[in-house]
Amino acid sequence: MNFKQLSKEELHQIYNRQKAEYDSLVSQGYKVDIARGKPCNEQLDITDAMLKLEGIENMPKSYRNYGMLDGIPEMKKLFAQILGVDSSEVILGGSSSLNLMYDTIQRNLQFGVCGGTPWNKSAAKFLCPVPGYDRHFAICEHFGIEMINIPMDAEGPNMDLVEQLVANDDSIKGMWCVPKYSNPTGVTYSDRVVERLATMKTKASDFRIFWDNAYVVHDLLDETDHLANIMELCKKAGNADRVYEFTSTSKITFAGSGVSCIATSANNVKDILSHMTMQTISYNKVWQYIHYLYLKSVDNVRAIMAKQRAIIKPKFDAIVNAFADNLGEDSGIAKWTNPNGGYFITLTVMDGCATRVYNLCKAAGLTLTPAGAPFPYGRDVSDGVLRIAPTFTSDSDLVVATQILICCVKLACTEKLLED
Repeated sequence: MNFKQLSKEELHQIYNRQKAEYDSLVSQGYKVDIARGKPCNEQLDITDAMLKLEGIENMPKSYRNYGMLDGIPEMKKLFAQILGVDSSEVILGGSSSLNLMYDTIQRNLQFGVCGGTPWNKSAAKFLCPVPGYDRHFAICEHFGIEMINIPMDAEGPNMDLVEQLVANDDSIKGMWCVPKYSNPTGVTYSDRVVERLATMKTKASDFRIFWDNAYVVHDLLDETDHLANIMELCKKAGNADRVYEFTSTSKITFAGSGVSCIATSANNVKDILSHMTMQTISYNKVWQYIHYLYLKSVDNVRAIMAKQRAIIKPKFDAIVNAFADNLGEDSGIAKWTNPNGGYFITLTVMDGCATRVYNLCKAAGLTLTPAGAPFPYGRDVSDGVLRIAPTFTSDSDLVVATQILICCVKLACTEKLLED
């Protein structure tokens, strides 16, 4: 049924039923969390074999000593094969690609790009596809970088708007992108969008795309979404320096103890290493080598991810099926994504209701990412988007979480409709 077509009397009946169910749920004292995209314990258990590997004793002595600022060659090569770049274009980092992104922005703000004018001299701005990754936006807000919303559709960011903005404003220095299984929409950028990003004219010569390819091997189906190689396209277009590409093993091995990398042009690599040499001697090469021994090859990485998929795909299916059964595609109060990969489902509720749903869930013991979080400054003008993270919660708790969430969506939306 379409809630928006119901009479006030019918809405009151639904509201009373949902309020009774909600009060019952609150009385149970549940504590359930679907706020962050964390691997569950079963996923982490897959990687326990990494701690008992044979062959560690054969590690080269040089990996235990100072040096090799850009990381060990074996792991650089593996990341290069995953991303479709040359190993000379890869710099390894620690457990967090977010750390590399933060450092890259701070470096460019203070020192400029490849000897250019520091970004902080021009009141730098960033383009932010929305809904997007809240931690990207938090970095910009932390450094006082102005953020400009770019709407997302089924192909990726609105490129007409992107091209117009970057062509006319040299203070726009960067753009965030999660190009494959975007956080939180699950969209993979189309070939057309990637090509336009690579070839577009920018007024700022030091404009950079922060290509956060976090979910490059995180498929929920047997077949992966195709993502065009932006570094290759940028080279063909004469814009080889345009992209910083990031990824990590954080949701492949241990989430808090992985290896990250940045892939970028030869000019950018030289620039980054010139600053890194003042910052550190090297990242943890012993751990990089252990990762190499465990991961071995692209094919083996995909085999590991197939085991992960077998654990988490049923969780995504359970939520999507529950939404379909209890909200319905024609309800008029909610719609949701059914992603092919990544870690999130986006639930879009009736305008003006997301914050109310969040607060109702919180009071019932269900923790969600705050409404507004997938937008710069935490401001969703429609107040309609909620990010759902199914992976960490146990199967039994996920049933409870879904029941609470659906009840709160119906309750909040009927309240809103009764007010109008």
